[in-house]
Amino acid sequence: MSPLFIANWKMQLSDVASVALAQEARALAHDAVTLVLCPSFNALADVAVAIAGSDIALGAQDCAWEERGALTGEVSPEDLKQLGCTYVLVGHSERRRELGETDALVGKKLRAACAAGLMPVLCVGEDAAERAAGKRGAVIARQCSAGFDAVADLRPSEILVAYEPVWAIGTGVSAAPEDAAAAAVSIAALAASHDIHARVLYGGSVDADSVGAFMARKEIAGVLVGTASQTATGLRDMIVALQAVT
Repeated sequence: MSPLFIANWKMQLSDVASVALAQEARALAHDAVTLVLCPSFNALADVAVAIAGSDIALGAQDCAWEERGALTGEVSPEDLKQLGCTYVLVGHSERRRELGETDALVGKKLRAACAAGLMPVLCVGEDAAERAAGKRGAVIARQCSAGFDAVADLRPSEILVAYEPVWAIGTGVSAAPEDAAAAAVSIAALAASHDIHARVLYGGSVDADSVGAFMARKEIAGVLVGTASQTATGLRDMIVALQAVT
């Protein structure tokens, strides 16, 4: 199975810039790497057109927790699917931290994504204070359990979980590959205890120089990348680096 490379463009690119980068990605994509682009909501439709007919997949950065409802400003997972999305990020630490998303709300979003037939990417990870207090395992277990419990009756065949230590995101300092692998083992075991198969990704200041060390660990199925995916050079370097370890 080829490694997953999920590019999270966050709110860094305009619609025009997103389309241009998606067009660059078409020329860079390689069948040894499964590439998923996650532009901002406003660019989803145009990026979908830009990558149509290619092997590149489209992902959203978030979704609502209901199919329909009086939820001003939210985006239905059903509408994301109609736009061509096959993946969706759920519970990214920036939303947990800046927008106050709770484990319970993230669980509802995970459920809605699964119900809509999207492949969710559940984001989990500890912050600096939790890391210093030795609470990484407890934090990951709490966040994962809330999500897995929310979808238990849906029996999803697979869920992607991105281990993204909050202290590493945007800092230029990534987790040690062995620590990421240990977290991945814990996550996979917890998922199995809920009768769910989880593939675990790593995210958090990963770039072309460090991705090989993470992908050398069999426990890690791919990467969720922010900054290093937001330019054509960054995309190319990451894809080349991933090809080298497949």
